Amino acid sequence: MPPYRAYIFDLDGTVYRGSEAIPGAVETVNALREQGAIIRYLTNNSSQTREFFVQKLSGMGFRCEPHEVVSSSIGTAHHLVAQGLDRVFVVGEPGLVQTLREHGITVVNAGHDDVVEHEGGAAHAVVVGIHRTFTYAIMSAAMQRIRSGAHFVATNADTTFPLEGDKLVPGAGSVVAAIRACSEVDPFIVGKPNPFLIEYVMEEAGLRPEETLVVGDRLDTDIESGQRAGCPTHLVLTGVATVAPESQNYSPDLTGLL
Repeated sequence: MPPYRAYIFDLDGTVYRGSEAIPGAVETVNALREQGAIIRYLTNNSSQTREFFVQKLSGMGFRCEPHEVVSSSIGTAHHLVAQGLDRVFVVGEPGLVQTLREHGITVVNAGHDDVVEHEGGAAHAVVVGIHRTFTYAIMSAAMQRIRSGAHFVATNADTTFPLEGDKLVPGAGSVVAAIRACSEVDPFIVGKPNPFLIEYVMEEAGLRPEETLVVGDRLDTDIESGQRAGCPTHLVLTGVATVAPESQNYSPDLTGLL
C-alpha cells in the first residue's frame, strides 16, 4: 500500500502543461492507483466540462473515471444548488455554462450554444470564471447585477495558469479582479485556496484529512487549500512554483511520490 489512502492531484502544472503530460506523471499516478490508492483529479479550471478532462487525461495515458474529476465549475454548481441560487448571469466559457445547466441551474445570458452574452434577465447570482472573450459590456452587466444585490461567486482566483513551453497566460482571477474592482464587492471563491473543493472530494469519497495527500504546483492555491483542509501536502516544481519553502514537502516532479 502507498503511504496515503488517497491522492488529490492538481492538473495544470502538476500532471500536464497544456496538451502535454509532464514527464513521469502518467507512470506515477497509474502506479499509485495500482498500489491501491484512491485517485482524484482536482482543477481550478472552470472552462471545460468533466467529460473534456476525462478524455484529455485518458488520451495522455492516465487512467481516469468521470467521478474522479472535480473542477471548480462542478464545485460552483454544488455551491449554487446548496444556496438555492438557481438563476445566474455567467461570465465564463461554454464549459462552465454547460456544467451549471447540467445541475439544473438557469443561465440567463447564454443561448443554446452555451456562449454567454452581455444581455440577459434577472439573476440570483453572478458567476465568474475564465473568459477569453471578456468584454467591457459583459463586465458592466455583471457589475450592475452585483451592485443591485446579486451574489458574486467566482470559480477561482488564479491570476495565471501554465501552458507548454513554460508559458503563462491570464487566468480567471484576472477577470474576477476586474469585476471585483468595479462592483466593490468581494466574491465567494469556490476554488483553491478555499478548501471547499478538497472538503467536497473527501466527503464524496469517505476520506479523512490525515489519509489524503494534496499534490500541486502552486503554494498559494494547491498547497494552501490542502493545509486549510487539514491534509498533508506535496509540492512539485513543474508548474508555477520553482522553489519550495524549507518546511514544505516537495519533489522536482511527481516521480518523487514513488
